Amino acid sequence: MVGQIKTWAMELGFDDCRIAIAKQASHADLFHEWIAEGKHGEMSWMERTPERRCDPREVLPGCKSIICLALNYYPGRSPFPKDHDGGYRIARYAWNEDYHDLIEKRLREFDEKLQTLDGTQRFYVDTGPVLERDFASDAGLGWNGKSTVQIHRKLGAWFFLAELLTTLDLTPDAPFGDHCGKCTACITACPTQAITAPRRLDARRCISYLTIEHKGSIPAEFRAAIGDRIYGCDDCLDACPWNRFAEESRDITFHAKATVFEKRLRDFLDLDDEGFRALFAKSPIKRIKRPRFLRNVCVALGNTGTQADLPSLERAATDADPLIAEHAAWAVAQIHERLEN
Repeated sequence: MVGQIKTWAMELGFDDCRIAIAKQASHADLFHEWIAEGKHGEMSWMERTPERRCDPREVLPGCKSIICLALNYYPGRSPFPKDHDGGYRIARYAWNEDYHDLIEKRLREFDEKLQTLDGTQRFYVDTGPVLERDFASDAGLGWNGKSTVQIHRKLGAWFFLAELLTTLDLTPDAPFGDHCGKCTACITACPTQAITAPRRLDARRCISYLTIEHKGSIPAEFRAAIGDRIYGCDDCLDACPWNRFAEESRDITFHAKATVFEKRLRDFLDLDDEGFRALFAKSPIKRIKRPRFLRNVCVALGNTGTQADLPSLERAATDADPLIAEHAAWAVAQIHERLEN
């Protein structure tokens, strides 16, 4: 049965498939500690029903196994067209279409196949109450790196995790073990020192959190460290030596979207709500909406902008949305300070 399930996974386009036993998550105690210390920031959904998040049997009655899946999304080194100056960074997973839509479609097909084996399933791609990295590690689908990002011996860190909780009683795979060794490259690379110790992350300091999950004004202490990043951060992934094994994804829907990356950084400030929704219609960026995205753009321009960016920022400083206006005014002040020095 397991052989058939793994064959289906490959046919559906997944790059690896392994099985874990349904039980309490290995790091349930650390998760509770992390929540108690408030290191999840504004991600309040993490606090809800922690017993469900820590034990898949609370999510799916009768759950016996977890089918853990990996999908390579590595889109290459640069998203910009030839002769583009670049000037900003977006996390690679968001270079094109929203992976949730793509993977959930495949998981629905997988579920239908498993139903023919008399299984009942619940499936997720980082949206459900499952400590997915614990079970991926149990199944030998890589190991949890010191950055807290899952690492795969063939895919490096550039892959999505997905899982199907199932009532099927499947033979589990063996763990692969921890292969980080003495390396601390990811910890050193973090611009805001959000990785406070091996496998300990303070989300409130993380650039991915600050530019995506955080809803309000970006704390002044972190603005310079954000640099030219306008959505997410790949620094801890880029630093990982296991990524030397990474190959570009076969799926072109993860490769860079030209209509986004042909733009200069200040061009994004011309987007009204309709223009923002049109440009990012199928992108994960759409979920943070225009005010937060332009907030991020303003911070990046404050760090890297020139005289040529001032007219766009000055217009943004009069935007009706106070979040945009505040960060645009800050950026204008930062550029003037650089020009005067």
